[in-house]
Amino acid sequence: MVSKRYAKVNQIICVACGTCELVCPKKVIKVKKGCFAEVDTDNCVGCGKCAKSCPANCIDVMERMNEK
Repeated sequence: MVSKRYAKVNQIICVACGTCELVCPKKVIKVKKGCFAEVDTDNCVGCGKCAKSCPANCIDVMERMNEK
């Protein structure tokens, strides 16, 4: 079952510190080439731990759109 929420990283302001990667309980966030974090949105449960811990405040928890 897919969660109703997911995390989204603003890659322009992400500082690639890796904090989100460390706190993610599902391990679906990876820092790409030391440039920015990327979320596997298909497997993200939208718990918000990454957003709360992000020092750059660049992660938002979004609502998934209903797919028909």
